[in-house]
Amino acid sequence: MSYEEKGTWVLLTIAVGGYVVYLFLVLPQLLAGTPVDEVDWVTPMLWTIGGAIVAGIVGRILVEIVSPSESTRGDIRDKEIDRLGERVGGSFIVIGGMGALILAMLDVDTFWIANALYLGFVLSGVLSGITKLIAYRRGVPTW
Repeated sequence: MSYEEKGTWVLLTIAVGGYVVYLFLVLPQLLAGTPVDEVDWVTPMLWTIGGAIVAGIVGRILVEIVSPSESTRGDIRDKEIDRLGERVGGSFIVIGGMGALILAMLDVDTFWIANALYLGFVLSGVLSGITKLIAYRRGVPTW
C-alpha cells in the first residue's frame, strides 16, 4: 500500500470518527429538548475539528512507524487519484456552502448554519477519501 493510500485511510477514519464524537456531544442536548439557541455546540465543534487535525498528524506518523512505506513521494498515479478525489469532495463543500447560504437567507439559527457547513466539510472528506480508495483499487477512470 502506498504512502498516499495509507494517508487516505487515516484521514477517512478520522473524518468519520471526529464527526461521530461531535454528534455524540451535541445530539443528547437536542434530544433532551434544549432549545437550539441554548445548545452548546461551539466548543464541541472547535475541539473535534482541532482534535481531527492533531489526530491526522499523529495518525500518519503512527501508520508510518508501524508499516513504513518504501517512499513518501507520490507518482503520477497518486496525483491523478488525488485530483479525482478532490473534485468529488469539493462538490460537497459547495453543497454545504449553498445549504448554509440558503439557511442564512431564511434567517435560521446560527446552529443550523454552522452544522450545515460542518456536515459539508465532513461529507467532502469522506466522499473524497472513498473515491480515492476506490481509484487505488480499480484505477482511475479514463473518460
